[in-house]
Amino acid sequence: MASVAKMPNNAANNNKQHVTPPHSSKTTGTGGAVSVRSKTPSSRRSLTPNSRSYTRHNDDDAESGRVRVAIRLRPKNTEEILSDGDFFDCVEPQPELNKLKLKKNNWSSEYYRFDEVFTESASQKRVYDAVAKPVVEGVLNGYNGTIMAYGQTGTGKTYTLGKLGKDDTSERGIMVRALEEIISGASSASDSIEISYLQIYMESVQDLLAPEKVNIPIVEDPKNGEVSVPGAAVVNIQNVDHFLNVLQIGEANRHAANTKMNTESSRSHAILMVSLRRSVSDKEENDTSSVLVGGRVIPTVRKSKLLIVDLAGSERLDKSGSEGHLVEETKFINLSLTSLGKCINALAENSPHIPTRDSKLTRLLRDSFGGSARTSLIVTIGPSSRHHAETASTIMFGQRAMKVVNYVKLKEEFDYESLCRQLENQIDVLTKEVDRQQKSKDDNTFRLENNLKECQNSFEETKRSLIARCELLEMDKSQLELKLKDIINDLNSQKNHNDLVCKEVERLETSSKYCESLEKEKSRLESEIKDVLEELEYQKNQNNLLHDEIARLELGLEHNKQYEVETSTYKKVLADTTQMYEKKITELMSQLEDEREHSISVEKQLTSMESLLSQHQKSMEQYQIERATYQKALAETTQMYEQKNSELVRKLADEHARCTGLEEEVVLLKQASTDHQISLQTRLGDELQSVREALSLEEKRRKTVEKELISIKNAVPESEDDFEDKRPSMKENIARGSKTGAPLGLHNSNKSREVNNFQRTTIAKICEEVGLQKILTLLQSSDLDVQTHAVKVVANLAAEDINQEKIVQEGGLDALLILLRTSQNTTLLRVASGAIANLAMNEPNQALIMGKGGAALLAHTASKTDDPQTLRMVAGAIANLCGNEKLHLLLIEQGGIKALLGMVRSGNNDIIAQVARGIANFAKCESRAITQGHKKGRSLLMDGVLSWLLANSNTASISTRRHIELALCHLAQNEENTKDFMTSGGVNQLSKISVDSSREDIRDLAKKILRLNKSFKAVLQQ
Repeated sequence: MASVAKMPNNAANNNKQHVTPPHSSKTTGTGGAVSVRSKTPSSRRSLTPNSRSYTRHNDDDAESGRVRVAIRLRPKNTEEILSDGDFFDCVEPQPELNKLKLKKNNWSSEYYRFDEVFTESASQKRVYDAVAKPVVEGVLNGYNGTIMAYGQTGTGKTYTLGKLGKDDTSERGIMVRALEEIISGASSASDSIEISYLQIYMESVQDLLAPEKVNIPIVEDPKNGEVSVPGAAVVNIQNVDHFLNVLQIGEANRHAANTKMNTESSRSHAILMVSLRRSVSDKEENDTSSVLVGGRVIPTVRKSKLLIVDLAGSERLDKSGSEGHLVEETKFINLSLTSLGKCINALAENSPHIPTRDSKLTRLLRDSFGGSARTSLIVTIGPSSRHHAETASTIMFGQRAMKVVNYVKLKEEFDYESLCRQLENQIDVLTKEVDRQQKSKDDNTFRLENNLKECQNSFEETKRSLIARCELLEMDKSQLELKLKDIINDLNSQKNHNDLVCKEVERLETSSKYCESLEKEKSRLESEIKDVLEELEYQKNQNNLLHDEIARLELGLEHNKQYEVETSTYKKVLADTTQMYEKKITELMSQLEDEREHSISVEKQLTSMESLLSQHQKSMEQYQIERATYQKALAETTQMYEQKNSELVRKLADEHARCTGLEEEVVLLKQASTDHQISLQTRLGDELQSVREALSLEEKRRKTVEKELISIKNAVPESEDDFEDKRPSMKENIARGSKTGAPLGLHNSNKSREVNNFQRTTIAKICEEVGLQKILTLLQSSDLDVQTHAVKVVANLAAEDINQEKIVQEGGLDALLILLRTSQNTTLLRVASGAIANLAMNEPNQALIMGKGGAALLAHTASKTDDPQTLRMVAGAIANLCGNEKLHLLLIEQGGIKALLGMVRSGNNDIIAQVARGIANFAKCESRAITQGHKKGRSLLMDGVLSWLLANSNTASISTRRHIELALCHLAQNEENTKDFMTSGGVNQLSKISVDSSREDIRDLAKKILRLNKSFKAVLQQ
């Protein structure tokens, strides 16, 4: 596992090691039977004395050789669902960014980047494609590879790697999928696939395929440093079914035990070793620098090895509950994992010494980390906050592993024996080919001679037929010449006829010129005649074209008859056209007569228009008379307004005189006011002096308070997130039969827990010295900074159960509610809401908060702020109050549920998650009360809340969706809500939850409801 420096390309190409490949005998099984052989050293050498092998280095950069690390989140199991189902998960995967969010508590979190991040819903195929497929492809190309799973016990390592999936192929793990791809990519004729399956149990290497073999030694080659296990059984794999049988035998021999953390906890590290020997194709040989023997390329083979390592999970004795022999197993497991972690740390820090010999696990994985193998590591974690420390340690292991860089190498060996076999086969093929070509040559000679005779006979026959055809052509030529003379005579006669037609056209032109001398009213007729002339001219052009056509027809004897038909048709068309134009001329004459009649009607209309004009002139004279009347009325109106204006001027003068008198009175009043002000200043001076003396006393008291505040500031953390809800997860108090609500915080790491314990101790000490009553008094201080630090101290004290009763007795709850009612400062509102949320986790405090109108104040605070952190605190407080069934009616009356739904407007995922948690608490308590017979009737959440739950049931947030699914299932248990579910589409959503929910308990609850409710069952059957 030693670190390897990257060599230059030219050095890598020239670095060839000459090693004689070892050979060993093997026994191959048939069908599905398992055949094994021992890896015993052999001194047998290749039959060819010049056999040699060399190693070719890869040219990939450091990033391609870096250990790739993926992280996979396991879904919650049944125990976690029952114990902390209503609390936050400590991790939040962000696969689209390849990031993982680790929450220390509800307000503090850290982000870690990995090569791949898988949620609890990721399929086995997706995990294989992203993590293992590149490594397997490298193995097929001749590179060594390692795929390893690391994580806490019970997080799904064996499921990810070794799941057989015989009943459901989609559940198959990386081992089966990797062998499937290797078998499909290898050639059964020239390639071989061998596997060994080992386990490291209590620092002893044991063979899972031959259980009688224990304490198998690990051998290291002194020449090339390769690590091997020669005493392990080796199986030659024939197909996938054969491999499944072998893997099942090995899994049956693996050590496992039942612990509190996992019912089938692996007690050993399992290592599947796959050895692949492949022949290099001709194309690949040509692409590389190959060695020639007698002008031929020496065939090469590639040997690669794949390690799939299923590590045993790390565990703590206090959590796993191990006893007796299991304790010894746990010690050895943690010891080997610690050694692996030391090696990873040393490689990540480029340490000169790598402690690979500390354990047998690190010796076997020497080539996987810092060696020449291409390595992928999948880290598995659980979502529960109870194992926050183990989850954080697993994540940090993956982060350090990402810094390790391997030097990937390609190993090839010359295959002289294969070359000899190829040459012998080729000689046989060439001999057969020569015989076949000689026989083919004789056959071709005989066939060509026959073809030559046939061609000569065919030539004689063709010559005779050509002579006969020439004689027929001569006879046809004489006949065509006679026909041509006849056609020329016919064309001449046609030409004379066309000349007569042209003369007729000229006569028509003369007649048209005569018509031009007619009256001007016949202009339209002239235009029509011109059109006729244009048509005639066009006809003339057509005649010219006809002459050209005749000339062309003289050259083609075959088209003579068709031309005669076209000529006769043309004559007929010309006659028809002439007759048509004569008809048009007659029509134009009749239209001219109509035009004359129209002219007469126009003259009559002109006469009527003149009469209308005279009438219009008379109306204009009448308008002028009316205009004179209006001008007279305007003059009279102007005179009347001038009189009114003079009266207004007179009134304005009187008003001015009255204002002068008022100004004199104002001067007198100002003088009297000055005298009164002097006397008032004297009295105020005396009062000011007394106030100054009181302020000096207050200043002394303030300095005393500031000294006490300095000590409080030193104890209070600067981050606003540190005071808010540091309490651990709380379980449901079954003895009291009430739900006290889920806390807003999560487990911190050991280091942060120690800091918080120190802060709590310091705050408690200051509280004893200063006094809780004095700290609560500071909540009413006029200094905002003093108020802020005081309320932070109270919030930190409220996070502990031991302090809550004292805070309530000293009036701390009343002071916090007063802050909510009176303060407008966002920080004060946020901190006060967080403190009330902590107090609301105690059932007696819940009744006090509701009795003092706390839910109404929280609803009012939510309505007057848009700060996401404040809204999250308010939502958390109301969600805790929802966990008390006795307060449900009062909570609705004070507007708590309405305010809870109203906070959805922010769109913040954390706020929406708190809203969903509160509704789930409400529905769960209500469902329990109905089941126990304490309550009957329709749910209080049906109006408004059910529609919101259905609308957001497919949200992307896993936590929010889980709470919504729980709320819907609890509401559906009440038969009085059946009608609402059927009308709103809730039945279909329940059916979807029973299939698609990520939680098994929720799916089972939904299935149970659908099975027991007859109305729901009828809706689904439709």
